Amino acid sequence: MTLESIAFPPASRKPAAGLVVFLHGYGANCHNLAGMTKFLNLPDYYFLFADAPYAYPYGGAGRMWYNLDQPNPSELPNSQQLLLDWLQSLAETTAIPLEKTILSGFSQGGAMTLDVGLQLPLAGLIVLSGYLHPQPRPVGVGIPDRPSFPTVLLVHGQQDAVVPVAAAHETRNTLSSWGVVVDYHEFSTGHNINSESLELIQNFVITNTQS
Repeated sequence: MTLESIAFPPASRKPAAGLVVFLHGYGANCHNLAGMTKFLNLPDYYFLFADAPYAYPYGGAGRMWYNLDQPNPSELPNSQQLLLDWLQSLAETTAIPLEKTILSGFSQGGAMTLDVGLQLPLAGLIVLSGYLHPQPRPVGVGIPDRPSFPTVLLVHGQQDAVVPVAAAHETRNTLSSWGVVVDYHEFSTGHNINSESLELIQNFVITNTQS
């Protein structure tokens, strides 16, 4: 089993300034977020949209990182390992180092972003309407010589009926207690990505890949 993805090379045809990877939510697929590239003014960046490894059990072309309704003990760790291995292979396949790579996810994809992204020397993590899985602290927390974690852009809707905003507050507080720098934003929206979020994403990508 491996991860499939769709790729969008830099529209400017210049050498890529960085790589932005997006992970979709529960029941969606790699095409779900691909339209964002039209609204992000990032022509010098390479974009990858990954498909989760498991078929959505309720039909259609949807995918999932793990089943929310009928948990399978093997699905989440399998997805975590597949995602970790795939991300580590991207430096070779794209010629863009991890230090210039932003990992982003929406909803369940946001949870996967935090699970795996905190283990890698990435340029930054973006979590949109996401959450943090109950888990032990990531390797390196509290170790003085541990390299700093990637900065996390955390964006959530105050009217989110799928992932309540309280989950975002808990995620922010837990990450901060681990020493992760969190750039937190709330909007008066539901479980979606609004235009203000797109502007935040654009600025975050540029700031964290050019530093």
